[in-house]
Amino acid sequence: MPVSSSNTPTEAVPVSFEIKSAQLPLVALMLMTSDWDRLALDVSKQYGVKGEEPDFFDHDALVIDFSHLPSDLPLQDMKPLLVALRLCRLVPVAVRGASELWLEAALAIGLVEAPVDLPRVRPVAAAPVAAQPVAQEVVIRELVREVPGPLTMVVDKPLRSGQKIYARGADLVVLAMVNQGAEVVADGNIHVYAPLRGKAMAGASGNVNARIFSLCLEPELISIAGIYRTSEHPLAPEVRGKAAQVRLSNDGQDKLLIEALNN
Repeated sequence: MPVSSSNTPTEAVPVSFEIKSAQLPLVALMLMTSDWDRLALDVSKQYGVKGEEPDFFDHDALVIDFSHLPSDLPLQDMKPLLVALRLCRLVPVAVRGASELWLEAALAIGLVEAPVDLPRVRPVAAAPVAAQPVAQEVVIRELVREVPGPLTMVVDKPLRSGQKIYARGADLVVLAMVNQGAEVVADGNIHVYAPLRGKAMAGASGNVNARIFSLCLEPELISIAGIYRTSEHPLAPEVRGKAAQVRLSNDGQDKLLIEALNN
C-alpha cells in the first residue's frame, strides 16, 4: 500500500547549485573591415601584450558585431581573429548582425547569437585609419552598464611621460602633476589636484556617471566611459588651464561637457 507523503519524515535535500540572474560587462568589436589580417594586427597594436594599452581589458566577454559590414560578405575562417582577440585579454562569446552564413560558421566554433538590440554594449573600435580627418569632435562608444567605483586609489607623486596608473574598480586621486605622455585611468572618478596635462580616462569599465576633476585642465585626452576628446580640439578659454570638471550630458546625447568649477 502506498505511503502518504505526510507520513514520511522530511529529509534535508543538499543544494549543489543555484540559478540566479547576472549582469555581466560586455564589449563589442564593431567590424569596419573584412580584412582579418589587418584587423588582428590593429587590435594587437592597441591592446596586445606589446600594444599601447595592454592592460585595458581583463578577460572581458566580447560580442563581434557584423552590422557595419555588407550582408553578402564572403565567408572566412574566424579562428585566427579569435586567437588575436584572446591574446588581448578578450573572450569572444557571441556575434550579432551577421548573415546566416557567418552565423552558422560562428555557431560551429562555439559562439552564440546575440540580439542586435543588445542594450548598452561598449564597442572596441579598430585602430583609426591614418591620414583621414576626424569627422566628429567627439567619438562615441556605447556601454553595457554603470559600474560604481567604491574604492579609492591615491597617488601623491608626479606622473612622468610613459607612466600609467589604472584604478580598477575604484576612484583615483592624484595629488601631483600628470605630465604630458602620462596616463591616468579609473573605473570611477578621477581627481587631479594639480595640472592635468596627460591623458585621463574615467569610467573605464562603463560608469557613465564618472567625472574628471582638475585644478588645471590642460589634457592631451579626456574620456568618460569611452567617449573622448583630444587636444586636437582645444578647450574653451574659460576652462583651459583652470579648475574644471568633465562629465557626460544627461540628455542621452553621449556628449562630453567641460565646465569650470566655481571658486
